[in-house]
Amino acid sequence: MRRISSAVHIRDTVDRVWAVLTDFERFHEWNPFLVEATGEAVPGARLTLRFRLPDSGREMVFRPTVLDSEPGRLLRWRGRFGVPGVFDGVHSFELTPLDGGTQVVQTERFSGLLVPFSGSVITPSEQGFQHLTDALKARVESSGVPARDLD
Repeated sequence: MRRISSAVHIRDTVDRVWAVLTDFERFHEWNPFLVEATGEAVPGARLTLRFRLPDSGREMVFRPTVLDSEPGRLLRWRGRFGVPGVFDGVHSFELTPLDGGTQVVQTERFSGLLVPFSGSVITPSEQGFQHLTDALKARVESSGVPARDLD
């Protein structure tokens, strides 16, 4: 198993961060790592995500299943390459109120037979995670940027 993560403190509420994080249709406007996304943040839903690796620009599309969606707290999905146990990834965003803002921790746990041979994807993804969390912070904290209405 291999784990990568990044974290950021955002000077805004968990509700505001959640609204931007789950507005998949607008990812292309601000997200340098997950450059396109469709679907809904609902357990059992399938997402379609296109990610771009830093530096190389190489893009890949995957269709993970949402495992957990707790507004303002947790979004987690699982993606697989082929059958279970070959190359699985569980991706999560955890939001925690902290110091008048929101602490966001993004993590992915990779498991499966191909993980030891997947450094060309996993290693640059770690840098992509940091780019994503930094861009999320900039998007949420910038004034006047619309977010999806809260439910």
